[in-house]
Amino acid sequence: MLKLFKRATLFVAATLLAFAQAEDITIFAAASLQNAVDEVNEVFIKQHPDVTILPAYDSSSNLARQINEGAPAQIFISANQNWMDYLQDNKKIDLESRANIVKNELALITNADNPAFEVTYESKEFWKELLKDTRLAVGDPDHVPVGMYAKASFEKLGVWDVVAPKVAAAQNVRAALLLVERNEANVGIVYSSDASISEKVQTVSTFPANLHDPIEYPIAMIGEQNSDMVKTYYAFLLSDDAKAIFKKYGFATP
Repeated sequence: MLKLFKRATLFVAATLLAFAQAEDITIFAAASLQNAVDEVNEVFIKQHPDVTILPAYDSSSNLARQINEGAPAQIFISANQNWMDYLQDNKKIDLESRANIVKNELALITNADNPAFEVTYESKEFWKELLKDTRLAVGDPDHVPVGMYAKASFEKLGVWDVVAPKVAAAQNVRAALLLVERNEANVGIVYSSDASISEKVQTVSTFPANLHDPIEYPIAMIGEQNSDMVKTYYAFLLSDDAKAIFKKYGFATP
């Protein structure tokens, strides 16, 4: 009877230890990172089977606002510096953990079945003709990073007044990509990484980098009381193994 009691006690102790070691980690990441971060998570979970990664993907603006309002994220990756600055200004991030994780570029895309064409970026007549019978799918220029980069480019080119009325403002970059994949918009602007994962679109041209701020993705832990496992996961996201996965999906790394 005593042996049975000891075994039962050991079983309960082992079960409690397993529950104690298990941990959920929530990461909020820009929509353009979804495929890459999903694969990074698969690799990490194989190394740490007691951990569950809970990712949420959307525009950086929506995610940053949710975090500021108290959403339970431990890590945030933004598609621009502005929305990380917003959280930093509101004292929501661990400042020492802020770093740039990947880089990207803007791509002008069309449906894979459409003919390719030459792009004359600075020509108002070019954009008028291109958008004559369609709209330009892009993240909302008022708050979605890809749209903000696009707007800045068009303003620098002096053609925003022509392009602005034809913008189909999407909730995030993947929503803009979907519009072009479905040919609901003949052309769109996404990141090169998004264009590279879709067989339904083709990249017509890549925007010159000097038209907008560098497309850098900052990462940070939320708050300053993170567990050792959150810190381990954060470090893995910045590791060489993770960099190889990000490059596979069309991102450059610092």
